[in-house]
Amino acid sequence: MTWAGRYTDTGVFVCFEGGEGSGKSTQSRLLSDALGAARYSVRLTFEPGDTAVGKEMRRIVLSPETGDLDDRTEALLYAADKAEHVATVVLPALERGEVVITDRYVDSTLAYQGAGRGFDKLNQQWVAEVEHVARWATGDLRPHLTVVLDLDPEAGLGRFSGRDRIEGESLDFHQRVRQAFLDMAAADPHHYLVLDARSSVDHIAAAIRARVEPLLTQARQGVR
Repeated sequence: MTWAGRYTDTGVFVCFEGGEGSGKSTQSRLLSDALGAARYSVRLTFEPGDTAVGKEMRRIVLSPETGDLDDRTEALLYAADKAEHVATVVLPALERGEVVITDRYVDSTLAYQGAGRGFDKLNQQWVAEVEHVARWATGDLRPHLTVVLDLDPEAGLGRFSGRDRIEGESLDFHQRVRQAFLDMAAADPHHYLVLDARSSVDHIAAAIRARVEPLLTQARQGVR
């Protein structure tokens, strides 16, 4: 199935994606602060866990105490978090004309639960099924821009003293995740910005702001 995507005509939806330790939280906060200072109405959010339901989902999928989960169970838990997040946080803010900035969204599910978990499935059907669930859960709502902060997993994982369930996966798993993000970006460059996460924080922030600025202008003009 081909997913055409749905982009809102109100607000601006920006997503940050990338592997572990790539600086998504830092850069999403910096963008939020910069736009807030410029008097834009901004909703800074994240997945999984930025709803009451999502907090419980986050505890289950990330806590090492959970142990092994069936791959379908894990994918469905992430999808449930996304459905609640879009319905109660993301879409209402966009309908109010706000700039929504999220740390992780659908691409993380496609990369981690799709490409990462799908390696031993030996076919593309698994990835397609995961995408179907994720797109259905979010009503196929797409970000106007997805920023991918690219970093070798060995460098990113080395930034943690302790690891959650996902961070504790094998290096091969995280390499597949990284490649999935890059492949998605390459397939739709109009809606993606890939940056080297090893660059300075200020350099990355400036590049992101430069790419976001035209979206803010288009939002005022009602153009996508």
